[in-house]
Amino acid sequence: MFVRNDVSVDARVLKEAATLTAAGHEVTILGTARPGAPHRVEREPRDGFTIVRVPMPRWRRWWRWLRAPSRLWSIARRRTAAPGERMDALDWLAMWQFGTLAWARAAAREAGAADVYHGHDLTGLPAAVFAQRLHPTARLVYDSHELYLESPAVTGRPGWAIARLDRREKEWASGADALVTVNAAIADVLRERLAVRRVVVVHNCPPRALEPIDGADRIRLAAGIPNGTPVIVSHGGFRPGRGMEQLAEAVLQPGLEGAHLALLGFGPLRDRLVALAAEPRFGGRVHVLDPVPPDEVVQWVASADVEAVPFRLTPRNHYLSTPNKLFEALTAGVPLVMSNAPGVREVIVGDPDGPLGELCDPTDTADIARGILAILRLSPESRADLSERCRRAARERWNWETESARLVELYAELEVARA
Repeated sequence: MFVRNDVSVDARVLKEAATLTAAGHEVTILGTARPGAPHRVEREPRDGFTIVRVPMPRWRRWWRWLRAPSRLWSIARRRTAAPGERMDALDWLAMWQFGTLAWARAAAREAGAADVYHGHDLTGLPAAVFAQRLHPTARLVYDSHELYLESPAVTGRPGWAIARLDRREKEWASGADALVTVNAAIADVLRERLAVRRVVVVHNCPPRALEPIDGADRIRLAAGIPNGTPVIVSHGGFRPGRGMEQLAEAVLQPGLEGAHLALLGFGPLRDRLVALAAEPRFGGRVHVLDPVPPDEVVQWVASADVEAVPFRLTPRNHYLSTPNKLFEALTAGVPLVMSNAPGVREVIVGDPDGPLGELCDPTDTADIARGILAILRLSPESRADLSERCRRAARERWNWETESARLVELYAELEVARA
C-alpha cells in the first residue's frame, strides 16, 4: 500500500492493512517520513504488518531559488508557499512533479516485488502505478477516499492545472483492476469518470464495539464543564467547510443558553477557533480540545449528548461525503445533527429502526440550533431509546467488520485472477 502521509493517524489505511493481514496477506504500507525524523527510510512493525516511511524529496529550496525574479523564471510572482499559505498554480504543479511524483518513484523502488500494489488517494496512486511498471505481473488497486479533484486541496486552482491532473488520474486509473471508495454516491461518479472494471464500496466505519463504553465523562472533565450540563461535540479536522464556526454561532440561539460546545481535533483553523471561543459573547461555553488517538475517539464522543456536523454542501466532494464522524458517533451511541446531504440522509433518516438524529441546513444557524434542541428536549426515556438505536445501527450495519468483508472478498478475487 502507498499513502502520502506518515501513517500515524490515517485510520482507514491502518484498518485496511490490519484486515488484510488478518485475512492471511502480507502487507507493507509505504508512507512519508514523520515531521522532524531523520532524512532516511525507516521501518516500523505494527499489528502484523510493516510501515516503511520514505522521506519526501527536498525540492522547495532550489525551487524558490529558481523562481526568484532575477533568475531563470522571471515569470515567478512570489516564492513557494510557506506552510499554511496558498501556492500559486506553478508552485502547486512543481509540488506534484518534484514532491509527490518524486516521492512516488522512490517509494515504488523501495517497495520491491508484490502481488498487488494498492494506492490510497490520488496522491498515493502514482506510487502504485510506478511499482506495477517495475513488476508488470502485479495487480493494481486504486483506493479513492474522496473526489480528490473536487477536494479543498484542488478547489480554486486554475482550470488548466486541474485539467492536467484530471488527465493524469484517468491515465493512472486506466490500468487499475479495481477501485475502492467510501460510499455509493462517490462510487457512481468515479465509475463513470474513470471507467474502472471493478468498484467496491467500503464505508469508513470504526470497528464494532465489543465492550460497553466505559462511561467516563471525558469531555466535561477535560473542559471543566459542570456535571449535567448539555454538551454538543464536533470532532475531526479543523478545516474550512466543516461548519465549526457556524456551530459556535448556533449555541447563541434561544434555548441553548445553558449548553456547551466542545470542538475536538486539530487543523489549520485551530488558532481561529481558539480565538473565537475566547470571545466574551460565548461566556466560556465553547471549548477547543486537543485531538485524541484514533482508538480513543469513540470513548470521548460518548461523553457528549449530541454530535453536530453542519458541513458545507459545496463543492460536490462535500455534498456526496459520509464523514467518518457520522459512524463514530453512532458507535458511541450519540445522536447526530448533520447537513442534509444524500449519503448522510441515507444513514440518519433511512435507518429501519427510525431516525438516528436530525438533518439541518448548514447555512442557517437557527436551523442548526433547531436540530440540536430537538434532541436535547427529548424525554430521558426517548433519549435513551435514540441512543440505543444509534448503537444498534452501528452493531448491525455500520461497522468495519461488515464493510471490510468486501475488501477481503476483492483480494480473494485478485488472488484467484493472478493465479
